[in-house]
Amino acid sequence: MFSLDDLKNSRGPALYRHAKEMIPGGTQLLSKRPEMFAPDVWPSYYSKAKGCRVWDLDGREFIDMSIMAVGACILGYADDEVDDAVVAAIRSGVNSSLNCPEEVELAEALIELHPWAGMVRYARSGGEAMGMAVRIARAHTRRDVVLFSGYHGWNDWYLAANLGERDGLDGQLMPGLQPNGVPRGLTGTAIPFHFNDIDSLRDTIKGKEGQIAAIVIEPARGEEAPGEYLRKLREIADEIGAVLVFDEITSGYRMCAGGIHRRYGLNPDIAVFAKSMANGYAMAAVLGTERVMQSAQTTFISSTNWTDRVGPAAALATLRKYRRERAEERLIAIGNQTKAIWTAAAAKAGLAISVSGLPTLAAFGFQHPQAVALNTRFTIEMLQRGFLGFRQFKASLAHGDAEMSAYAQACDEVFARLATLPAEALLETPPHHAGFQRLTKE
Repeated sequence: MFSLDDLKNSRGPALYRHAKEMIPGGTQLLSKRPEMFAPDVWPSYYSKAKGCRVWDLDGREFIDMSIMAVGACILGYADDEVDDAVVAAIRSGVNSSLNCPEEVELAEALIELHPWAGMVRYARSGGEAMGMAVRIARAHTRRDVVLFSGYHGWNDWYLAANLGERDGLDGQLMPGLQPNGVPRGLTGTAIPFHFNDIDSLRDTIKGKEGQIAAIVIEPARGEEAPGEYLRKLREIADEIGAVLVFDEITSGYRMCAGGIHRRYGLNPDIAVFAKSMANGYAMAAVLGTERVMQSAQTTFISSTNWTDRVGPAAALATLRKYRRERAEERLIAIGNQTKAIWTAAAAKAGLAISVSGLPTLAAFGFQHPQAVALNTRFTIEMLQRGFLGFRQFKASLAHGDAEMSAYAQACDEVFARLATLPAEALLETPPHHAGFQRLTKE
């Protein structure tokens, strides 16, 4: 057991306080800010990561039962097979005046997985790739308006939804988000709609049929996509001549190799991948039909760093191991096991929780007026027992039986502990932050 004082006084939280003096927000990714987990306690930085284990700056070892690099490391941290491919790529030259052949090999592999697609373009992050996908859709249709459901990143095309109404992204991103810095001229170009509500979508479209460039959705995230819903979206996109875009940045590789839409037998015009496709290395891909993707030639989409060798080499190695090991079977089993662990531990302790999400993107929430405090205390108690524990869990192939057994025991202990604490004694530290609005006050 690590003491609370040891965790609070360790090098990670101290370095984070220093970082905030130089880096706006302290980190490059909102989802990695310590305030989202346990302010003043979360280790903040790592010295080493391997398999499903992480070492902090003081050498403490934690089993990661949280977000696993926000879902990027689907095979586990520092996977030997992927790293060996990357080291070979580095020693052969990461970049040159010529192009690396791996990008052609990766295109062939992705198209083989997704036969509906005929062409591929690459980026190195999800936000870039989504920006590219929307640009291609607009270039193809010569229209401006994008209808969307779900979370799609930080770009202007998406945040423009909050230019016209203050709550446009509430329920899609984070309540209260201000689109400062997004040009006012984009007002009306991004319009949200609710998941699995076709009638509402048709009402939104009415009168704008000739203006809509794209319909953008996450085909699945918190739950499996209803087949009829996807089929109707496909029909509507075809009816109005819009490009149907599946954002698979989170859902890709979680439940099968490539896009989760493969499980549904329903194809988009464009699918976008990042995160898990290269097991933590920077890589993103935009797949599409040849008819739509050729429109990339009518606009300007280009970047030096999109031509490096590391990303494609890592993506190819990840895909090879994923398919050989039939990784989805293990990932789904681990996710379902984790959900069962939470449910059983809460029931034993007499705590009410809700469990949700795809098995590979699992989450739980306390059904309690002090839910935020309970979340925070859960994370702290798990840290003290040697786990990066959070109310979300993204499974990896590196999570083994020993780690899952230890985690089950820790959850039993922690839920039992939470059940005995009076509300006024839940926290000796600040509660975790619940959203963007709170974070911007720092």
